[in-house]
Amino acid sequence: MDELDWKIIRALQAEPDIKVKELGERIGLSHTPTWRRIKQLEDDGVILGRQMVLNAAALGLDIHVFARVQLKQHDEETLTTFENAVRGRPEVITCYSMSGEFDYLLHVIARSVRDYEALLKQVLLHLPGVSHVNSSFALKEVKNVTTLPI
Repeated sequence: MDELDWKIIRALQAEPDIKVKELGERIGLSHTPTWRRIKQLEDDGVILGRQMVLNAAALGLDIHVFARVQLKQHDEETLTTFENAVRGRPEVITCYSMSGEFDYLLHVIARSVRDYEALLKQVLLHLPGVSHVNSSFALKEVKNVTTLPI
């Protein structure tokens, strides 16, 4: 990546709906070369997509739970099956494979504690290979950004 690519991704991160023409003017390129660079950054996996950021609380999704999951075994099939199952759950908004005492950290969003309890009992504890789930509820969101420090 050269300096123009860095300028493009910084600008898109700050203003994802900027028009290609305006972006090009800001960085000193015409429309077509700017578009080609954006397309190349997408093809290279640097730009993964563009999304609308929604206010979860305004949509009634007030409960943020961090669930630490421990698996019964750690063979490739169990790990892959668990990860595929988690990808299919819309309530799980992030999932990280972890080092340490627990195998995965899930960030789950729910409408209520009761809804999370139902999800835990009916879904999370029945995901492939799950041995134990330890849940912590967020009291307050202090910081939540989608921008990278570039």
